[in-house]
Amino acid sequence: MNKNSDAFDVNIDDAFDFLSQEYAELFDGSAATAFQHPVWLDSLYGKLAPAAAAKRLVVVVRHRASGALASVLPMLRVRRGPIRTVEFADLRVSDYLAPVCSTNVFSDLLQDETACREIRRLVRPFDLLRMTKLPDGRLPIESLLAAPRRTSMDTNAYATVLTAPFEQWRINALGRSYQKELAKKWRQLEKRGVLAFSCCDDGASTLAAIEVMKKFRGPRFQAQGDGDLLQRSEYFDFYSDVASRGLGSFVRLYTMKMDDELIAAVLGLYHRNSFLVIMSAFDIDGYRSQSIGALMFERVARDCIERGDQTLDFTIGDEPYKKLFGAQPSPMWSVTQAGSAAGTVALFALKQAPWIKHAAKRVAEFKLLPTRTSTPTS
Repeated sequence: MNKNSDAFDVNIDDAFDFLSQEYAELFDGSAATAFQHPVWLDSLYGKLAPAAAAKRLVVVVRHRASGALASVLPMLRVRRGPIRTVEFADLRVSDYLAPVCSTNVFSDLLQDETACREIRRLVRPFDLLRMTKLPDGRLPIESLLAAPRRTSMDTNAYATVLTAPFEQWRINALGRSYQKELAKKWRQLEKRGVLAFSCCDDGASTLAAIEVMKKFRGPRFQAQGDGDLLQRSEYFDFYSDVASRGLGSFVRLYTMKMDDELIAAVLGLYHRNSFLVIMSAFDIDGYRSQSIGALMFERVARDCIERGDQTLDFTIGDEPYKKLFGAQPSPMWSVTQAGSAAGTVALFALKQAPWIKHAAKRVAEFKLLPTRTSTPTS
């Protein structure tokens, strides 16, 4: 195929407005994920990046003939100890990462040798280029960046296909014994008081629910030794901001109350007929014997089905409870490339000594694989 070197212009625009109309239109027609939504990225760059001392690296591609926006690569320059990394905009909150571009335009972009060379030039310098949490190969970022072939990560994402009516999905997705177990737990729970399940529809109830989620999650994750992001002010502000601004459009916050007191909550994003769970919290101490987390997810699934959703996506993490709801694993991928001698050493260490990944979680300046901690259901 003939290479076209005149189709695109490429620039770094670190003042790019993710709330602009042109980005909204690009996102709507793209193969990107919910984690590249305008509000999500606007808040990530505005609230988390400054707190992490991460520098914007927004590569903007436009059609040369018209000047119309063709693609955006939302990235960051992050110094992790002595290692200078270039990575997608994530900072431990995003589960799926992708260029913001349609598959057709991305294919055309790969044919533009001049544009590809310019993109590769603009992302340098770096010691380590690391693109993790890639959900599939529809947009082969490694080809665009002339990086080595992607490799599978040591974790999967899980999603369950939703079918109406709810009763039929329940039969198909949940094993017979698990159905009976949950039915028993429901009876136990309903005997304890007046139970109410709802989806937040205003800013006040949303912020109040997130505050309670923070209270539930803190002791639990502290006991696990890895802490909880919601306890940190910049992350609390980020999730609160996204939830408030995205409520009613791409954010849903489900709550369960007992006698008007919140006992469970699930925060997630809605995108292309899928509900993606990003954070959950439960009153484990008060309702441990009722498996409050499992009951909450069953109610979430029911509401999603009634809304016409096609998928309940539990996102990244190999927690066993996901399979109990019929969720099937999907591999996640990573692209890495060394850009210096120091990067080569760091990349070799990551590949040859997996224990470094675990140690890095506890040494802030060497967090080469930042990930978000999921919440179990029991």
